[in-house]
Amino acid sequence: MKKSEFSFIGDIAKMCASLPHNDFEPIGDDCTVIEIGGEEVLVATTDMLVEDVHFLRWASSAEEVGEKSLMVNLSDVAAMGATPVATLLSIALPAAAQGEWAEGFMRGYYDASARYGVALVGGDTTASTDKITINVVAIGRAHKQNIKRRSRAKVGDAICVTGKLGASSKGLVDIMFGDLNTPAAKIHRRAQARIEEGKWLGKQCEVHAMMDISDGIASDIKHIMELSKVGARIELKCIPTDYDIRYATTGGEDYELLFTVAGDKVESLIERFNEATGCEMTKIGEIVEGNNVEWLENGVPTEIELKGFTHF
Repeated sequence: MKKSEFSFIGDIAKMCASLPHNDFEPIGDDCTVIEIGGEEVLVATTDMLVEDVHFLRWASSAEEVGEKSLMVNLSDVAAMGATPVATLLSIALPAAAQGEWAEGFMRGYYDASARYGVALVGGDTTASTDKITINVVAIGRAHKQNIKRRSRAKVGDAICVTGKLGASSKGLVDIMFGDLNTPAAKIHRRAQARIEEGKWLGKQCEVHAMMDISDGIASDIKHIMELSKVGARIELKCIPTDYDIRYATTGGEDYELLFTVAGDKVESLIERFNEATGCEMTKIGEIVEGNNVEWLENGVPTEIELKGFTHF
C-alpha cells in the first residue's frame, strides 16, 4: 500500500530511534541540533531539489536555480533561530547542463552565499542520465537558548507568520501557463529565506515554536500540532495574501516563518518585530487544546478542506 510522504518519514524516524544519537537531536525539526560544549550549538539540515519537481530548467535561469538551492536550506536554519555559517553542495548533471549551465548555477549559488557570509566547505559532483539533482547540507550556529523547536507550542499561544503567503504557489501556476514574468512567477523562481527575521525571533523568549513554510500552512501547522500535542484554530480572513486563499494555505515554497507566541505578548512583539526587521508579522490564529486544526471564516467554523503540498 502506498504511503504518504510524512507517513514514510515517520516510519524512518521510528526505525532509526534505537540508533545511538551521538549528541545529535533526533528527527523532527527543521534542523538537527548538535551539542558542541559551552553555550553555543550547531544546527544542520539538508534539502534536495530535483528538476521538474522543484524547478523547471526551461522556466528558470541557472543563476536562479543556484540561488534557490541555497536559500531553501538557509530557510531551515533561520527557522531554528540560528545563523547560517556553511554549506556542502552535491550536484548531479546531465551532459546538456555541464559547462555553461553549471557555471551559471554556481554564480547564483556563490552570490547568495556571499550575501549572507556562508562558506562552501565541500560536496560532490557526478553525472546523471537526464535530469539535474541538487542536494545541499546547511550548517548554522546559535546560542542554545535561542533555538526554536516545533514541539514548544502552548495552549493560548498566538499563531503568527511573516510576510505574505501564496505568491510562490500562484507563480508556479502562472509559469505553467507560460507567464514567466508575473510578480508571482518571479517570486517562485527566486526563493528568499527570512534569515535576519529568524535570528531576531530566536532571541525572543515569548516565541515558543517555529518552522519555515515550505509545504503550505495547512500541512506545516500540523507538524507543530503533532510534536507539541495541541490543536489549532486559524482565521482565514487574517492570513496575509494577495491571492486566493488556497494558494496561501495549500501551496508550497513560501519560505516564510510560521511560529507561536505567548498570547499576552503578541501585540507588543508585532510592533517590535516590524520596527526591527521592516517585515510584516501577522497573527492568524491561536493554539488550542485537542489535535485538530479548525478553519474559521469571520470567526465561524467552516467546512473547507485544506491540504498542503506533499511529494508522495
